[in-house]
Amino acid sequence: MIKNYSDTLFDEMQLLAKFPTHSQLEGIKIHNDAAPAVINAAKSLFDKGLISLPDGGYLTDSGIEIVDHLHRVLATLS
Repeated sequence: MIKNYSDTLFDEMQLLAKFPTHSQLEGIKIHNDAAPAVINAAKSLFDKGLISLPDGGYLTDSGIEIVDHLHRVLATLS
């Protein structure tokens, strides 16, 4: 079965990959002049409970787990 993935999903993955993983005390701030795709990705990740604020913030516990999986997939495919 072939599944089509939305561009939004890839925007979310790109944004998640930018979050620092070496410290839970570091996060990301998405400024209101960022590209609309980045702003929408941040809002979506917040709605999914993966980041702490709709404009970035910190990874939640679930976000940390997802980013770990994401990095493993990216490393495998690279």
